[in-house]
Formats: sequence, C-alpha cells, structure tokens
Amino acid sequence: MERDYDKLIEEKANHVFEVMAPRVSPEDLERLHKAFELAREAHASQKRKTGEPYILHPIAVATIAADELMLEANPVIAAFLHDVVEDTPHTIEEIRNLFGEDVAFLVRVVTKQKKDSYDESKQVDNFRQMLNSVQYDIRALLVKLADRLHNMRTLSSMRTDKQMKIAGETDYFYAPLANRLGLYNVKTELENLSFKFRCQHEYAEIESLISRDKAAQSQRLNRFADEIKTTLSQAGIGVEVIVEYRQPYSIWRKMNKYGDDFNHLKYRHFTEIIFKTPEGMSEKDMALRIYSVLTDRFKEKPGGISNYIDSPKENGYQSFHVKLLADFGRWQEVHISSERMVRDSQLGCMASRSEDNIKRWIEKFRNVLRDIAHHGQNGGSFIDNVVASFYNDDIMTFTPKGREVILPQKATVLDFAYEVHSALGQKAKYARVNGFLSSIKSPLRRGDVVEIFTDAKAHPTPDWLDSVVTYKARKAINAYLASQPKPEFERCTECSPIPGEEVIGFRKPDGSITIHKRNCPKAVRLASQAGDSIVSVDFKPDETLYPVTIVVHAVDRYHLFVDLVDTITNKLHLAIDSINTSTKDNIVDLRISFAVHSYQELQTIMANITAIPDVDEVKRVE
Repeated sequence: MERDYDKLIEEKANHVFEVMAPRVSPEDLERLHKAFELAREAHASQKRKTGEPYILHPIAVATIAADELMLEANPVIAAFLHDVVEDTPHTIEEIRNLFGEDVAFLVRVVTKQKKDSYDESKQVDNFRQMLNSVQYDIRALLVKLADRLHNMRTLSSMRTDKQMKIAGETDYFYAPLANRLGLYNVKTELENLSFKFRCQHEYAEIESLISRDKAAQSQRLNRFADEIKTTLSQAGIGVEVIVEYRQPYSIWRKMNKYGDDFNHLKYRHFTEIIFKTPEGMSEKDMALRIYSVLTDRFKEKPGGISNYIDSPKENGYQSFHVKLLADFGRWQEVHISSERMVRDSQLGCMASRSEDNIKRWIEKFRNVLRDIAHHGQNGGSFIDNVVASFYNDDIMTFTPKGREVILPQKATVLDFAYEVHSALGQKAKYARVNGFLSSIKSPLRRGDVVEIFTDAKAHPTPDWLDSVVTYKARKAINAYLASQPKPEFERCTECSPIPGEEVIGFRKPDGSITIHKRNCPKAVRLASQAGDSIVSVDFKPDETLYPVTIVVHAVDRYHLFVDLVDTITNKLHLAIDSINTSTKDNIVDLRISFAVHSYQELQTIMANITAIPDVDEVKRVE
C-alpha cells in the first residue's frame, strides 16, 4: 500500500511541476522540486484523518495555487511548505536560508502562532494575522485560501464538532474574502461546502430538488441554448452557450431572502454566453451586438438589464445580464461575457498580473486595515469591522451628477452620505432616492440615485449606529458620540425623570449616579436596601429634549385638532413626534408624543391645552 501511495505522491507532485514549468525559470522549477522534497521529508511520519500520508495535503494546496489560482513560483513553494513550521521541527529561519525572505514571509503568515493566551480567541488572532499580511502582499491570503479550499474538500473525515468549527470559519471569513478578491469559483465552492457540512439535511434536500429540476427542465433548457447559438450563428457570431444551475447554498439563500419555496423561486439557473472579442472591436460593443441580435429573436423583460461591463462590481466582476422570454413561456436569465471576463472571474485580483494592479488591491486593503487598527479595534470587533468593510456583495449607487458610489448590500442612505463625505453624513437630515422623499435610514438598492439634504442642527444620535453597515459611517458616528460631554447622571429607564421633577440619586459601585423620581418603585426599593448610596442631585434643564406623552380627553368639534397643534408647535415651538386619535359618540381621546426641556415646560403645555375650549382633561402618560 505504501508503494501505491509513493506512486500517487509522485504523480500529483509531478502535475504541479508540469503546470509550473512553462511559466517559471529553470532555477525556480528546481526550487519547487526542493520545496516538495523538504515537505515530503518533514511530513514523512504524519497521516491525515483519512489515513493517507499527510504530504498529499501540501501537494493538493500547491496544485490549487498553481493550477486553479495560477500563482507564481514563491507562493506555490510556500503552499508546499505551509504546514512545515507549524507541524514539524523545521523553523522559519531554515525556510529563509533555503528559499529566501519572500517564501519565509508567506510561510510565516499562514503558520498559526502558538500563544499561551489570545486577545479574543485563537481563531480571531489567526484572522488578524492573515489580514495584517495584506499590508505587504496579497499572495499570503491566496495561499491560505488554497489551504482552506482543500481542507473543505476533505472535511468529511473530521468529527462533527470540527466540521462545524471549520465550516463556520469558512462561511464567515474565507468565502466572503474570496468573493471580495474576485475569486468567484473559489467563493462559490467554499460557501457551498460550508453549507453542506453545517446543514447536511437542508443541503441534501436542495441538492435533490436541483437534480430533479435538471431532469425535468433539461430538454427545454437545452433547446433554448441551441436556439441562442443558432440565432447568433446565423448572424455570423460564434459563441459558447452553457446552462448553469446555481449551487444549493445560493438557492437556499435566495429562498430565504425572497420567502419562496424551491418551485416558486425565479432564476434557479442561468444561461451563459461566452464570446471571443473580434480584432478592433471592444468587449462592450460585441456584448451589445449579441444583445441586439437576441432581442430581435426573443422578447426582452422590461427593466431586466444589469450592465456590469460599464459598472463592474467592486470585486471586478464584469458581464452583461439580460432576461429573455424562452419559447416555453418563462423568463430566462442570460449572462453575456467575453472569454477574458470569465477568466477574470476565476482569477480575481490576480487576473491582470501587472505590478500596478496588485498594488491597487493591497493599497485598498491596507488603508482600511490601518484605519481600523489606529482606532483601537481589537479581537472580534476588528474582524466585524473588516467584514462590514470588505466582505459583503456590493451595490452601485449614484449621486444626482452621476458619480458612482459603491456600497455593501443592506447599506442605507446614511452609509451613502458618509461615503460621499463625512461632513455630509454628520449633518444629513433627509434624502430623495430616485426623486422620492426618503428617511436617512432607508435601505438602498443597486442603481439608486441619492440626493442628501442637510440641516446645520442635525447631528448623529446613538440610534444611527443601528442603521449603518459600512465601517466609515460607523467610525464617524462613534467618533461624534464619543466627543460629546458625558451626562452627569443616568436616568432610570422605568420612571424616566425630567428636569424640574422631584428626583433622588443613587451612586453605583463604579461611581456613576442614577437618578429616579422620588415615587419610583425602584428608588423606594433601593432606598430600603442601599440607603448609604443616596446622594442629592440638582437636575437642571439644558438644551436636551426629553420625550413625553400626554392623553387629551375632549368633546369632538371642528378645529379642535388644529388648536391642539397650534398650542404645542406655534406657541411653544416644540415638534410633535406622533398623534393618535380615537373618537366615539362625539368624545375624542388624543395621545400626543413630543419632547420637552423640563417638567415646568410640560406643565405649561398641559395648562395651555386644558384652556382650549371643549378640552375636559389632560394627563401625562407615565
């Protein structure tokens, strides 16, 4: 059996050398052989959970790096050696002496650091270590993604608890990272494998539904693909046409997003048209020519176009999407892509191998990571902010002048305002989205045109944090809130006292003071149990507004509502938050919510309302 494994090891390692030979120098090819031999010797006594020789894992990672990601010599050497320092007596110094500083750096980044204690957890520390590597080179992340991809492909040999841990990491961190780096195939496979091991029954059920649907739809989908190919061929355009079903995880996500079951879910599959770009013709012109020919033959769904050629996704994805009506009466999603676009979606940020291209990616990551670190984000909060900044799919929105503003999905008007300029976000009051009046907390969709309106008196409030997803917006809001003077007291959340009421304070162990109305049940209980903590407080009014609600009982009549509003807004210059009314047998009850500066101001309002003709009673709602 060992002899069979020896043959298998040689075959798989030789495949790596054959793939790399055309694109590296003879010296680098020799270094690749040397790295493999070192890894083979270092892991000689180790086995995987499957019982196979451990060396098959480094070879598989090197194969992914060489064959699927098309990386150069040093990262493939690092792929061979990525577990040597972590799992064997060999050291980084030895790697440096044998293969140079660059390989040593890559190996060091993907080697989990052993510590007596971790800032947050071993997982979070490992994430941070990898992300910090981006400040120097993105290739370390690509080696780690290759490692993770092979681990996920062979995860069935692990215990269930280990499967959940590794699958959870993959779904939260590695799959979105691959997406942001433009590695569509890697991202799709990682998230699908994660779903498979996290939710085996749901995965199996959706996989079965896809299989049955493929069998039921294959004839007419193939006929639709053939009709596309024939139509384009008659117009002198040669293309490749492929019908692709979305993976179980993508289907599951769409079912949950739209609340549909499998049978009612639209676009479970799509048809991809791949074209060669003729000499002297742009990719966009060719895509539009194909679109023109197809829409002469098939009915086009109004509003069904997504032009990702002119407006690529943040991860670089390009294609021209259109929805066409097939002869069997169903709208079909069609992607029109050049060969270069398809290749780039597989290789992502490494597709264009110019030094400037890689530098732009590294610089984008570096700036945000440096900013997050500068503001003292540690542990899980560091990772959460990175996730919010980079890992979501993006939407492209626009200013009224046509400036593109790229935001993560679920971003709001506030995110848009802060992305345009921090000062715009800080003073945002309302917006118009596609010309319609909208709250600054409204979620945005791809293609929205957003106009922000400001007010010099507007400023961030704590609830804004619940309505933003971008790191830039969250950082600015937190900075503003931290700069505001801290209140002298904390108000009891049960009795909600306002300045001018009879209050009493209780000093907490941390030195802060909580104030209560003197008749608050919580204050009475504290006075009986912790009387020594009672302190006198002077709760004075200032510019702060405190929400209150009153109930007005009155005889219904013409103009009563106007008189009430006039008393609160015009005479006392306070804004009304809400009014709810209920009328029965000519008796009306109104519940009015607004905000006041003090108890005296509230009493004045209530006295003014009581004086309105036909008002019988005014009470404050406690």
